[in-house]
Amino acid sequence: MITFSRLCRKYEALCEEKDIPAETVMAYLVELSQRERYDLYACFDDEVPQDLADEFIQGMDRILAGEPMGHVLGYSWFYGYKFIVNPDVLIPRYETEELCANVLTNIDACFPDYDTISCVDVGTGSGAIAITLVKEEPKIRMTATDISEEALTTARKNAEINDAPVEFIAGDMLKPLIDRGIKLDVLVCNPPYIPSEEVMEHSVVDFEPHVALFGGNDGLKFYRDVFRDCRSVMKERSFMAFEMGWDQKERLTGLVREMLPEAAYTFLQDINGKDRMLFVYFRLEPVEMKGTFYE
Repeated sequence: MITFSRLCRKYEALCEEKDIPAETVMAYLVELSQRERYDLYACFDDEVPQDLADEFIQGMDRILAGEPMGHVLGYSWFYGYKFIVNPDVLIPRYETEELCANVLTNIDACFPDYDTISCVDVGTGSGAIAITLVKEEPKIRMTATDISEEALTTARKNAEINDAPVEFIAGDMLKPLIDRGIKLDVLVCNPPYIPSEEVMEHSVVDFEPHVALFGGNDGLKFYRDVFRDCRSVMKERSFMAFEMGWDQKERLTGLVREMLPEAAYTFLQDINGKDRMLFVYFRLEPVEMKGTFYE
């Protein structure tokens, strides 16, 4: 038998050899044991139950081989909600939590007197954005689209698990919304924005769906698609919110000015001070947030 302390030290060292964050070990152990972190630290010199040790070692071996922890567990946490994740969907990132928080701030500021707010999550994947927003703001009437039927199957399961009222529609970007004549107060989109030729970590490329990662030669293909068609679905007073690559501000600035010259827009930084969000406003006063506003 082995103690919690020795087991963690051993696998933290193995993680460092593989350039995997050492905190992965404790995060995985917390999830497997279903115990609070402080509780584990309190019994760090105790022996690990054999069944837990076996499951931990098997899972950590997969993680050390490059498999994402979310796939090993079968789920991931996002904004305090539990989401099924698998190779059909992108594992939600903490940067996207910041996008959700800023969308909610904008909704409160832009539509304080609205009884209902029509919102869509374009390219929903696991459903993390759509489900989080509708859980956090009951006034939202949420639609979510994705071109992948497999992703929508997972998203529907996540909506059921989290008791979230979301209408899921299969289709390419805004086309299913246009076909149904849907008009929106808010459009949220975390599109694939990685340039096709960019070199990625094998834990991402080998285990996550490429359709959710790569956005054409320059990474901007899906922004162009949304900008081209958005006037058909956005209400006169409305806003759009996007996640973006940290180095895409200059190129997206040019794209907004070219394709949506009537709109105001702002870029927001994430907790690390990187430009990671774009908000586009149609006939709305911009919301004062940490970022640079343009009109």
